[in-house]
Amino acid sequence: MTDGAGAYLAASKAKGERQKDKVKGLMDKNDLSERLFRFAVDILKMLKTLNGGFEVNIISFQLGKSATSSGANYDESQAAVSRADFSNKIAISLKEMRESNYWLRILKELFPNNPEIERLNNESDELKKILGSINKKINLKKQD
Repeated sequence: MTDGAGAYLAASKAKGERQKDKVKGLMDKNDLSERLFRFAVDILKMLKTLNGGFEVNIISFQLGKSATSSGANYDESQAAVSRADFSNKIAISLKEMRESNYWLRILKELFPNNPEIERLNNESDELKKILGSINKKINLKKQD
């Protein structure tokens, strides 16, 4: 093999590695989508286990809607047709996560010894911070 061919193969390999890193980076960005999906499923599973009266039914209905809506709006943001559309979907996703966190805080008070409610409350706090950070960065870019 000539030096030119060896250099070409080395450059091609390096380019392939950079492309793999780019794809991996894109997959990492979708971790939030997976995390929101898992959160919604875990909420629905947890709600099935709760025993209570009318008040728990109301909270369960509202929490089920907001938890699933947050992930759905985030996923929609990934196919946004404009920056404004993306910003709007992220803002809705954040709003729905804030609502989910509110209902979880109430459930935490009603069921203080439920470790799954505690775990989901902590997860909603983290997801709220992540979505809030994305929303803040989008709004900062709007001002530029």
